[in-house]
Amino acid sequence: MYQYSEFDSQFVHLRAQQFRDQLERWQAGTLREDEFKPLRLQNGWYVQRFAPMLRVAVPYGELSSPQLRVLAKIARDYDHKEEHDTSKAQAGLADVPTLPDRCGHFTTRQNVQYNWIPLHRSADVMDLLASVNMHGIQTSGNCIRNITTDALAGIAVDEVADPRPFAEIMRQWSTLHPEFSFLPRKFKIAITGAREDRAATPWHDVGLRLLRNVDGDLGFQVRVGGGMGRTPIIGAVIREFLPWHQILNYLEAVVRAYNRFGRRDNIYKARIKILVKAEGQAFTDQVEAEYRDILDKDGAPHTITQAELDRVSTFFVAPQLNCDRKSADAKIAHILKAAAEDDVEFSRWLQQNVKPHQNPDLRAVTLSFKRIGAAPGDATADQLDRAADLADRFSAGEARVTHEQNLLLPWVRCDQLPELWREARRLGLAKPNIGLLSDMIACPGGDFCDLANARSLPIAQTLLNRYKDLDELHDLGEIDLHISGCINSCGHHHSGHIGILGVDKDGQEWYQITLGGSDGTRLSGDATPGKVIGPAFAASEVPDVIEALLDTYRTQRTSGETFVHTVRRTGLDAFKTAANAVRVSTARA
Repeated sequence: MYQYSEFDSQFVHLRAQQFRDQLERWQAGTLREDEFKPLRLQNGWYVQRFAPMLRVAVPYGELSSPQLRVLAKIARDYDHKEEHDTSKAQAGLADVPTLPDRCGHFTTRQNVQYNWIPLHRSADVMDLLASVNMHGIQTSGNCIRNITTDALAGIAVDEVADPRPFAEIMRQWSTLHPEFSFLPRKFKIAITGAREDRAATPWHDVGLRLLRNVDGDLGFQVRVGGGMGRTPIIGAVIREFLPWHQILNYLEAVVRAYNRFGRRDNIYKARIKILVKAEGQAFTDQVEAEYRDILDKDGAPHTITQAELDRVSTFFVAPQLNCDRKSADAKIAHILKAAAEDDVEFSRWLQQNVKPHQNPDLRAVTLSFKRIGAAPGDATADQLDRAADLADRFSAGEARVTHEQNLLLPWVRCDQLPELWREARRLGLAKPNIGLLSDMIACPGGDFCDLANARSLPIAQTLLNRYKDLDELHDLGEIDLHISGCINSCGHHHSGHIGILGVDKDGQEWYQITLGGSDGTRLSGDATPGKVIGPAFAASEVPDVIEALLDTYRTQRTSGETFVHTVRRTGLDAFKTAANAVRVSTARA
């Protein structure tokens, strides 16, 4: 993991002190609300439907066990909904009494959010975060946001090169960049170093893929203009191969072109995807012109030297673990075979939650944070503490937030898998459902968010309750179910094999269903937006619609065929018919 320098640490602490001064002046009335708002947003503090929301930056998803414990302390000591002056009834909470507090929420962009911290305690929270080199800088606002990557970065068996050193260099370059602090809209970058794109790079403003050309040289394929929201678009490749040392200069050119030509008159048309779609080749030409100017006129000031890459890469060397090399393969195989035969649930956990590793003595293990009674991605204070303990005991003190709103332990010895499984199961974090239907993505929706048209969490809970039989889940196989409470698509419904979008119809909550979307992983095929299967459904109809879709899949699939491939092979007609039959049945009742 990257270790902050004295300069880095001092910067974060000074930023926390600065925020405390801003907060105190706002409380005293010497800083107006319209002046304070952009300052709090620049530090990750939103004001949502019922309370403030804090978004904590987790660069490329990596967390140390001390950081997890501080996140747990914040959840336990500060994330209290009863501290807010407005009562449940006054705030409209009477019909949703189970809204969680005292927990952190893992997001699809590898950050952590809190939903109930009062603003008058926010400076204390920023001090706590700074004590472990964490903050909320650039988790909001029209700037370059948290740079994300594959949770298996640096350990994936299909990796061409580790993207984390590049992500860290980009983080340092983009943080408080004077030219890019007030872009037309927010700007998101994702990077992968693997052959299989587990970072959903085509869906980002800029998507970067490390690869090697025919001569074996390392470089980037550059995509620009991806995004979800009102206009789902897959990013266009504007450079098939860019030498790695020029990536910052090229990104500078991309963002300059966007900053210059991006729309500022319409918030719905301000993302770079709209500019790229409208301008086509002209946008690429402008980026290339900016890039040539940066190289020729500016002297290529952001060229990454080999020495700098080597320096940053030293922070991402694999930890030294005590792996017994004497007959390790035979010993590990015996342990796992015996344990798997003894417990079918453990066998399923090995299949779904445990991934191969570049080091054959190690595995990457995902802790599932999808459970009945909690929002997908929610982690209680106790679970965050216990996850830190698991990271210390089994993963060299490191965990990673995944795109799917779980935690991954990247350095687990094979011979410790049975013990880790027992501990994780005791904590409720060993559900063998990674990649299955119940491993769903969901945004906080209308229970928390001011922008939402409908609630996501009740739909998620109903489906978690209905689909909890492991035999059924494993029979259904890999299905990405994504739920968003509004068109902004924070739940990534566009990329779900099954997508659920909350919409408003005459003040009522309704839900639109899409099928066939993909993040772009190997098993799901190229990144693509799902297709709407008809008019929206009432909330009460959604569980039956999902069941009808799954029943159709069972009847239509060929041997070994996944849900998304069945949808693509057969088309949507049979699925539309099944879904509409639910509406007809409801109307008759």
